[in-house]
Amino acid sequence: MNKRALIQKIVVQLTSELAVYFRAAQNSRAEATHEQSKAESKYDTRGLEASYLARGQSKQAAELEAAIEEFGKLDGRKFAAGEAIGLGALVELEIAGEKSFYFLGPRAGGTELVQDKTEVLVITPQSPLGAQLMDKKQGDRPQLELASRKQAARIVSVE
Repeated sequence: MNKRALIQKIVVQLTSELAVYFRAAQNSRAEATHEQSKAESKYDTRGLEASYLARGQSKQAAELEAAIEEFGKLDGRKFAAGEAIGLGALVELEIAGEKSFYFLGPRAGGTELVQDKTEVLVITPQSPLGAQLMDKKQGDRPQLELASRKQAARIVSVE
């Protein structure tokens, strides 16, 4: 799988999400400052709620901007045979006979995409699965704690 293309696809998806959050934050900000949102009584909190929403959406947009910047810095290098899993690794993992692909990214954990007809899930080193995979190598058979129980796994490949 072409990791440079995968990283570019992640950046494109995050950029698309950023545009959505940016528009939503602008709309919420406009709602919060609109004259009809002015409180008519101490129990009328529409304007206040809209401002909280705008702030949350702006924070999410800032997170996405940071993620886009960090993914832009990844070089897409190929991991050598026997090299430990680290940031930028594409890991093929087999659990209970089912294979899955994970990309260890700096941020944006949970982002799902399809590359070369294969589903890939972005995980981070801070995520439970990412933390368990760090420093493991191709061929390792770790006991991973998933859904509060140990499961035997096999690291099929690390690219």
